[in-house]
Amino acid sequence: MKPTPACTDIQDFLKLLAEEDELCRISSHVSCELEIAHIVSETSRNLGPALLFENTDGSIPVLANTLGSLKRICIALGVEDLNQAAERTINLLAGNNRASDSGDYTKSASNPQFHETVFEGDRIDLSSLPVLRCWPGDAGPAITLPVVFTRDPENNTPNAGMYRMQIIDRDTACMHWYPGTGGAMHFEKACRMGTHLDVAVAIGTEPAVMLSACAPLPADLYEIEFAASLAGRKIEMASCLHSNLEVPASSQIVLEGICVPGETQFEGPFGTHTGYYSRKERFPVFHVKSIGMRSNAIFTTTVPGPPPQEDCFMAKAIERLLLPALKQKFPELVDINFPLEGIFGRMVFVSMHKQHPGHPEQLIHALWNMGRGMFSRMIWVFDNDVNIQDISEVLWKMSNCVNPARDIILGHGPTDTLDPHADICGTACRMGLDCTEKWPEERDGMPWPERIVPDKRTITKTAVIIEQILGKARQKS
Repeated sequence: MKPTPACTDIQDFLKLLAEEDELCRISSHVSCELEIAHIVSETSRNLGPALLFENTDGSIPVLANTLGSLKRICIALGVEDLNQAAERTINLLAGNNRASDSGDYTKSASNPQFHETVFEGDRIDLSSLPVLRCWPGDAGPAITLPVVFTRDPENNTPNAGMYRMQIIDRDTACMHWYPGTGGAMHFEKACRMGTHLDVAVAIGTEPAVMLSACAPLPADLYEIEFAASLAGRKIEMASCLHSNLEVPASSQIVLEGICVPGETQFEGPFGTHTGYYSRKERFPVFHVKSIGMRSNAIFTTTVPGPPPQEDCFMAKAIERLLLPALKQKFPELVDINFPLEGIFGRMVFVSMHKQHPGHPEQLIHALWNMGRGMFSRMIWVFDNDVNIQDISEVLWKMSNCVNPARDIILGHGPTDTLDPHADICGTACRMGLDCTEKWPEERDGMPWPERIVPDKRTITKTAVIIEQILGKARQKS
């Protein structure tokens, strides 16, 4: 794949996916009630293509598994590999070259396509959208890939986040703002001030915005500025009809409305990326004032479920994008791995240059204290020469280097509300594991055993024979 400009909208992305044979169009009728979700889930588990359902329960096509591979994410960002995209963002994440004050990362669009068709008043009907019900025990249909825009009611600072939205009726939905997120904090401030919170929900934004909305960014970095850095260009933003909020002009569908202080409703249960159903809990109610959409709108969605699903690859992309900035913050850090089975960073493998006894524990606590790092329930730390992307090597090193009585670090703190271990207060126990080779001073003066490695002369002398053997084996396979 040759580098190309980052996609400007979903239609642009679909053309590129088709050229790369990364898109499957389904013309047969498939229901939004469980059927689409099951097809998407099985396709994702088998590392299949993006899926465009052209014949659904309504007139709007459904696009899913869009970012369900690292290749498709690279196509979306116009890069050959994610390291190129990470280079675009390293200074921004480090706090340098911020354009927040000047707004130089956006440009205005006066006639966005999502204003081509607008429904207000009695014409609002959320059931007209092809919103999926994904699992048999789900409480109802839910929007799973929205970018939700709010502003801090005190200082007007914008935020864009991704939160599940359960459809309640024609013009209301539940906003799954879990504690500590930007949207939740804005709503809490609005409640204290006794004022409603304006909310805009963008469905089907350009991919760089989707990725940015679910990335654990510094609190003072607006997600749209990060998206502009990822895309390598300014993001076109357009004004909403009912508030001072702005949303990406690339959006396919935009819901505008308000959340009212003190008004909540039970939300859930829903099948989640943990592989289990969430609890039924109260969340803010979103009142829709208008629905705007393109004449050729496409409804983007994702299906939560046990890994590997689309969100696993979004997490892997975010891992690669954030690594350079993490290495600037923690010079001892070498690499980081969010394994797919670890549910979007709930389990983290880290390799480091160990500089003194207790250094791994120090790094574990530092990562727990860094923003959404607090949601990482297990952090395993390895020496710098361990390939933590190789699960076999990770398990081998862990089984040899960990003394449970000495190397387990336990803590307790906030976790996300989807964590099956979360208590009623939204906290859970978490564990760090020091998987490094121990120094003599960490073992009462006992040196660590010497590693077994072949000598260089033997390696050189036998190289040709080994290649002949393995070459034949490769041919048979």
